[in-house]
Amino acid sequence: MAGHSKFKNIMHRKGRADAARSKLFSKLSREITVAAKAGLPDPNMNPRLRLAVNNAKAESLPKDVIDRAIKKSQMGDAADYTEIRYEGVAAGGVGIIVEVLTDNRNRAAANVRSYFTKMGGNMGATGSVTFNYDRVGQISYPAKAASEDDMMEAAIEAGADDVVSDMDEEGEGHTVYTAFEDLNDVAAALEAKFGVASNTKIAWRPKSQVPVTGDAVATLMKLLDALNEDDDVQDVYSNEEISDEDAAKLG
Repeated sequence: MAGHSKFKNIMHRKGRADAARSKLFSKLSREITVAAKAGLPDPNMNPRLRLAVNNAKAESLPKDVIDRAIKKSQMGDAADYTEIRYEGVAAGGVGIIVEVLTDNRNRAAANVRSYFTKMGGNMGATGSVTFNYDRVGQISYPAKAASEDDMMEAAIEAGADDVVSDMDEEGEGHTVYTAFEDLNDVAAALEAKFGVASNTKIAWRPKSQVPVTGDAVATLMKLLDALNEDDDVQDVYSNEEISDEDAAKLG
């Protein structure tokens, strides 16, 4: 599991560093618009919007961009985005969940299907992958926010279910898991102690990992990269376990 965790973190950091900021900002803005349109345009009165705005701020999305995204939700000609979840199995038997936010269902479906097909995977029916995942609240903090013990103590006191801390140089820091219905309360308690989290969301957490070795590792990563780079894709979840040795072969 340690190798898997380290590999995922390295790839995440590399992908984030290589990705165009404009693409990331576009996805953050889209979530703000959808959240504001689904409820009230006031973050204080709309929990989903509050999370979206906080996540955008954590990524340094400019305040004027955030304000425009909220105002856009109240305009009559605002795009009508649809939330869609796709599920599939990739090389090595890895289960993948793809969450999409799109104004063109046909385009999104065709793109996601083509990624799976070209890279040795198969799309599945709804529920074919999610049965092996739990729907949870997920709160992320950088390692510098607290020690492992302090984060664990605060998370337990706040009502969280689990904390995973990766304090290596390439690690992501602290990831706090909660029951999804407790996310807002736990996030508020941790924010009062450690400041605003780097990311807070409802996520899919795998119940178990699937070992992937050899050539399947590179094929899998090409698929994950393609999905993450698609403009319509908001989040991608996968349950691979990859050794440090196989990860090192990717360079």
